[in-house]
Amino acid sequence: MHRSRLGVVVIDCQGEDAAEHEAFWAAALGRERESEPIDPKYRDLKGPKAEVRVLVQAVDHAPRVHFDIETDDIEAEVGRLERLGATRVAALKGWVVMQAPSGHRFCVVKPQRPDFAENANVWAE
Repeated sequence: MHRSRLGVVVIDCQGEDAAEHEAFWAAALGRERESEPIDPKYRDLKGPKAEVRVLVQAVDHAPRVHFDIETDDIEAEVGRLERLGATRVAALKGWVVMQAPSGHRFCVVKPQRPDFAENANVWAE
């Protein structure tokens, strides 16, 4: 048994530094800007704890939006998604990039929000 759910909406912005895009997206979505980012490639747009997390990410590919599915067992969730037709693209820094049958890319990551355990879907193996 493992748990998973939609954890993060990631706004991929082309360029080296997410800061230039952070102000626009924070204002557009009514979110607070991150005061002390840990990494210049990522900006967490703070919103209500009950809402999905929104992250601005600097990337070297075309701009797009992708989802992160958070899980307490990455390999089990990747396996479940592969059985549904997704394919594994790459494993990076503790998460897995996947592609849906529709061609959309998404990531499988460790839990990102504090209410994960009580609000995630439970999957029987």
